[in-house]
Amino acid sequence: MGSGHIATYLNDHLAGSVGALELLEHLEAAHTGTDLGRFATELRTDVAADRQELEELMERLDVTVSRTRQASAWLGEKFTELKLRLDDPSDGALRLLESLEVLSLGIEGKRGLWRALAAAAEDTPALRLAEYGRLEQRAEDQRGRVEAVRLEAARKALAPG
Repeated sequence: MGSGHIATYLNDHLAGSVGALELLEHLEAAHTGTDLGRFATELRTDVAADRQELEELMERLDVTVSRTRQASAWLGEKFTELKLRLDDPSDGALRLLESLEVLSLGIEGKRGLWRALAAAAEDTPALRLAEYGRLEQRAEDQRGRVEAVRLEAARKALAPG
């Protein structure tokens, strides 16, 4: 089962986790010693745990990690970081808002991954290897936490003057 669409799909999501973890490391470093820094640290721990779940699933399915996709994701994150720096060179409220939106979209994609795998597992016993409902709930919890911080960032970034 290690080739074809499932391999591509899982590798795409694994690559997405590279960008999320890099972005969270930037947030941690920029906000060390603050509530936001602690939030980024906690979220990075959660995302890393989800990545580990995905890696274990890929291993059980005999899906080889695509180094090309991993490298592309790393480069993509660097371009995203550059874009964020250009939008808000002061590392201020807009940069934070846009960073949180990227994370939120990534988490929603991860939730979709777990839902898609759960649906496919209904017809493909080989995919019945993880607790997809638990993983989906964890993604929903993460997204809710990010959303609260994102909305606070929006209040600051989008306020007149």
